[in-house]
Amino acid sequence: LHTEFSLLDSLSRIPLLMEQAKAMGPEAIGLTDHGVLYGAVQFYKEAKTAGIKPIIGIEAYVAQGSRHSRDPSEKQPYHMTLLAKNEAGYRNLLALSTKAHLEGYYYKPRMDREILEQHHEGIIALSGCATSEVSRRLLDGRFEEAVKAANYYKDVFGDFYVELQEHGITEHEQLTKGLIR
Repeated sequence: LHTEFSLLDSLSRIPLLMEQAKAMGPEAIGLTDHGVLYGAVQFYKEAKTAGIKPIIGIEAYVAQGSRHSRDPSEKQPYHMTLLAKNEAGYRNLLALSTKAHLEGYYYKPRMDREILEQHHEGIIALSGCATSEVSRRLLDGRFEEAVKAANYYKDVFGDFYVELQEHGITEHEQLTKGLIR
C-alpha cells in the first residue's frame, strides 16, 4: 500500500493506517510508496508495535533508458514494485532510492537497469501495475517484448513475480489475460 509519502496518490497516515490494520487483522502489510522510502522507519516501528509483520518496499520508477537521460520523451518512467526480503534487500532499496534521487531525477526519481543490476540482492521484484514495462508492452500488443522484459527481470532478481490487479477497468481485463499468458 501507499502512504501519505506517495504524493498526490495516497492520504493514508501511518498511525491511523496501523490502527485500522490492527482492527482488520492482517498478518503482514507491505509499504510501497512511489519512488521513496520516507515512511519506512515509522512504518516498521508502528507495524511491529501493532503485531503486524512489516514488508518494506517501493513502487520504483524505472527509466525507459538511462537514468541519466533528460530526453523529454522519457518523462513517463515504468513502474515496478520492489520488496526487501532481508536486511541486504533493505540496504539495496536505500541505495536504489538514493541513486534515483541524486542521479536519475527527471520529473520523478528514476532508477535504470544498470543500478537495478548492481543492487538486486535481497529484493523481490513484482512486474508492477499497468504502467510497468511488461504491462505497457502487453497493452501495445508486443507480447514477445513483454516476455523478454519479464525474463530479464527474473534473471536480475531471481525472485520475480507477475503482478495481477483487478480494479474493474476494461483495459485491465485484457492486460490480465496477457499477464496470465
